[in-house]
Amino acid sequence: MHRRSFVASACVVGLLNLVNNGRGEDVSQWQNWRGPNRDGLLSGAVWPDSLDENTLKSLWVQPLGDSYSGPVFTLKSVFTTESKAGKERVLSFARSNGQLEWQYDWDGTHSVPFFAARNGSWIRSTPATDGKRLFVGGIRDVLVSLDCESGSELWRVDFAKTAGKVPDFGMVCSPLVDGGDLYIQAGKGVHKMNAADGSIVWSSLGDSGDIMSSGAFSSPIIQTINGKRQLVVQTRTKLAGLDLATGSALWTYEVTAFRGMNILTPTIWDNAIFTSSYGGRSLLLNVPNNASTDIRWENKLEGYMSSPIVIDHFVYMHLKNKRFACMDLETGKELWVTKPFGEYWSMISNGKRILALDQSGKLRLIAHNPAEFELLSERRVTENEAWAHVAVSGNQIAIRSQKTIELFEWKL
Repeated sequence: MHRRSFVASACVVGLLNLVNNGRGEDVSQWQNWRGPNRDGLLSGAVWPDSLDENTLKSLWVQPLGDSYSGPVFTLKSVFTTESKAGKERVLSFARSNGQLEWQYDWDGTHSVPFFAARNGSWIRSTPATDGKRLFVGGIRDVLVSLDCESGSELWRVDFAKTAGKVPDFGMVCSPLVDGGDLYIQAGKGVHKMNAADGSIVWSSLGDSGDIMSSGAFSSPIIQTINGKRQLVVQTRTKLAGLDLATGSALWTYEVTAFRGMNILTPTIWDNAIFTSSYGGRSLLLNVPNNASTDIRWENKLEGYMSSPIVIDHFVYMHLKNKRFACMDLETGKELWVTKPFGEYWSMISNGKRILALDQSGKLRLIAHNPAEFELLSERRVTENEAWAHVAVSGNQIAIRSQKTIELFEWKL
C-alpha cells in the first residue's frame, strides 16, 4: 500500500560494470515502482549467496519522517519522500555518501478511514524519474514534477480539485514514465499526461465512485499482449487494457475484491494476465485480439498488498493470510505454501533468487525452487517497520523504513 555524486571509488566502478543485464535493462539505476519494467525482475543480475554483514554492508543512513514511497535511483542520486509536520517532502541524497543534495515540500495532510488508521496517513505513492525529472504523487491526489538536479518545481496537477474530493486512502498509484508520456491513476480515472508540462492528453475509465470514494491502489504497466502494446491497469473493480494513443478500452474484466482491495500490479505471462485479490481468487486471464476475455484458470489463493514475482512459468506471491506461495502458471496448481511470514513483502528477483523485504524489517534471500520453499539467508536490516518497496541498483540496495533510508552495498 506502496525510494551523490559519483566518485572514483570501488563501489562506483562495480556499479558501472553492471550497466546492462540479459534483458538490456540498465541495472545501475532504479527509476520506477518495482524496477525497470515494473515487474520486480532484474534478470541476469549477479547476486551473492548471503545477506550477512561481511557480504551486505551499510554505506550510510539518514533519519526521516514517515513514508510508504519506495526509493528510486539515478546514477548520481537516490530520492525518497516523507510526511512530517503537515508537509510532504521530497529529498535527494548523494548516492556516494548520503549527503542531502536538496529537499522540496508542500502542504500535504490527510486522514485515512478509521479502520485503516494503523496504516498511517502519510505519502504512499513511489516516485518515478526519467533521469532529468522526478514525478511525485502526494497523498492529497496531487502530482508534482521536480528537476532532479535542483529540486525546483516544474509543474503540478491537483486531481482532487477536478474530481471534487481527495480519495479516502489518498493517492496510492505510482506514476509511470514512458518516453515523453506519463501515466497515472488519480482523480477517479486513468490519465495520460505530457511529462514536460503536465497537460492531460486523455483520461479514461472514469469512476463514478462509491467504492470507498474511489482511488486506485494498483499501479499501471505497459506491455505487449498478442502483438499490441498497451497500458494495463487494475482499478478498484476491474482489469483493463487501454490503447496508448487514445485511452480507449481494448478489453476489460471485472475483478471481485473485498472493499475493492485490488492492490497488486498486473503481471503479464504468455499473453495472459495474472492477478489475485483480497476476498477474491487468483486467476490467469486470457486476453485475445478482441474485446472478449476468458479465465484460463483460477484457484482459491488470495493475494493482498504484495505484487508477485514470476520466474519461468512459476509465480511467487505473498498471501493475505501472511503465507508465501508458489504456483504453476501453466496449470494454476498450488505447489507449496509456507508458514506465516509478516503482513507485507516487497520482492525483487534476478531470475534465480528472490530478495524479499517484509514490513518487520527482515530481508530474505530465497531460491527459485518450485519444489519447496528454500530460504538461503535472512537478516534484520532495520528495527523500524519497512512498508516501502526495496530497491536494487547494481550492487547497492536501498531500504526505506518508516524512520530512515539506508543504503547497503552487496559484495558480489
